[in-house]
Amino acid sequence: MAVNLVNVENVSKVYGTRALLDGVSLGVSEGDRIGVVGRNGDGKTTLIRMLAKLEEADTGRITHSGGLRLGVLTQHDSLDPKATIRHEVIGVMADHEWAGSAKIRDVLTGLFGGLDLPGFEQGLDTVIGPLSGGERRRIALAKLLIDDQDLLVLDEPTNHLDVEGIAWLAKHLQERRSALVCVTHDRWFLDQVCTRMWDVQRGDVHEYEGGYSDYVFARAERERRAATEETKRQNLMRKELAWLRRGAPARTSKPRYRIEAANELIADVPPPRDTSELMKFANARLGKTVFDLEDVTVTAGPKELLKHLTWQLGPGDRIGLVGVNGAGKTSLLRALADAAVTQGETQPAAGSVTVGKTVRLAYLSQDVTELPGSLRVLEAVQQIRDRVDLGKGREMTAGQLCEQFGFTKEKQWTPVGDLSGGERRRLQLLRLLMDEPNVLFLDEPTNDLDIETLTQLEDLLDGWPGSMVVISHDRFFIERTTDKTLALLGDKTLRMLPRGIDEYLERRRKMIEAAVPTPAAAAAPQKPGVSAADARAAKKELQKVERQLDKVSDKEAKLHAKIADNATDFELVAKLDAELRELVGEREELEMRWLELAEDA
Repeated sequence: MAVNLVNVENVSKVYGTRALLDGVSLGVSEGDRIGVVGRNGDGKTTLIRMLAKLEEADTGRITHSGGLRLGVLTQHDSLDPKATIRHEVIGVMADHEWAGSAKIRDVLTGLFGGLDLPGFEQGLDTVIGPLSGGERRRIALAKLLIDDQDLLVLDEPTNHLDVEGIAWLAKHLQERRSALVCVTHDRWFLDQVCTRMWDVQRGDVHEYEGGYSDYVFARAERERRAATEETKRQNLMRKELAWLRRGAPARTSKPRYRIEAANELIADVPPPRDTSELMKFANARLGKTVFDLEDVTVTAGPKELLKHLTWQLGPGDRIGLVGVNGAGKTSLLRALADAAVTQGETQPAAGSVTVGKTVRLAYLSQDVTELPGSLRVLEAVQQIRDRVDLGKGREMTAGQLCEQFGFTKEKQWTPVGDLSGGERRRLQLLRLLMDEPNVLFLDEPTNDLDIETLTQLEDLLDGWPGSMVVISHDRFFIERTTDKTLALLGDKTLRMLPRGIDEYLERRRKMIEAAVPTPAAAAAPQKPGVSAADARAAKKELQKVERQLDKVSDKEAKLHAKIADNATDFELVAKLDAELRELVGEREELEMRWLELAEDA
């Protein structure tokens, strides 16, 4: 029987006049892997902070089992800005100790791309203070995952990770024995990692068995049975279920949900997109030419990111763009956007970009455009226009589109200055769509958006006629909204991936396996002039030295224990201390030999 780790009994939490949680009772047991979902502001983070005893409940009780080893990743780290990455993540471990640990090597490679931490100028000796929030967050996550815990509580662990990092983290958490409670908007990640779901809604928490796909089906079924009046939300859930069953049925892995029931529930739901119909409409709006690139070179300062690129973005193309950080995804979109603004007069460093005469581009960058804080939400949208044509005879007023993006009638009169980061992101995208573009560039559009808003955005984009390029680390969003996947693998080329993100991850895995050195080689660069045979011999001896070091360390630990146990026997302590000094000398010699061999290896 699984041991209960955390009990939440009749807990309530009120902010101002709003009850975030009202009489909630839950439990976390050994082996539980729980995903927490819900709208922004409904209390997901508050719930897990109280679960971890970082925040007190107003009423009710939260108890932890005795000796619970708890690891928590919050949205704000507590790293020492004056410390180095080595100090925070590795601690006082010697190079041969951490390099010999498979777990530490896996964490460093998975989160940073290699043991030498490529991307950090000083590697492990980089000082934390000047680093970006995303870099600090990866360091905090690495520090957490290197330790052993009974329960991990993670708040948005996939933020600032690329597609590879998210895939690695999912696999790592699958293999850990720790129980898990995780808040994230990454639906692919939830499907891979979680076996239960908590849905935080209006002060209550609804529990579901299974991952995200199972949750979608169960919630849609529950709402159907309850004959809820929230028709719009119900239809969105059913539409997403239809995509999950038709587009990627393998996602729904729990046999307890009858496939027949799912098929019956979605029998009258059309496919998410009528691709051929949208293509016809896009051709009518855009003509034959959108963007034609001929032998293009894209640079960022002195760095050459893409070279000899010949590519065409056609009418109605829906492209998902993935790639390694720094490979040039955003730079490529910026180069195209600059050419579009000047109708082809602004050109890249080399080659040419031809822009279609009818192109009306909307570019959602990662930077949120600042609007006057006193401006109301509806006024900010109406500044662009009052009504928008969504194609195929669909037209919406500014107010209707606001509601589709989660701005209720009351919220539409909220000053922009009072909006959260996610709400400002939604408003920025809404203003772009109101301008009736026929080409969309979306650079990380899912940042700060909750799952419900993501489903609404996907629903809107399903029927949007035009050309679209999406950069996102949200694998689910890319698969849901685009038809083709292109990748920048860091080799200055753009590649078509017929099998999508799975193929991207396979290619990257092979590249990393070919490039990542052994732990010994990673600790020091190879000496010039060392033959392959000498390097192999050095590696062999290196392994022997590492085994000797382990034995010496064990002997040292036993001697320290003996000295502590016999502290009053001065004669014996003196004898043990002499043995200890000999061992320390032996260890230092072995460590020097290890460093010499590491250079040759």
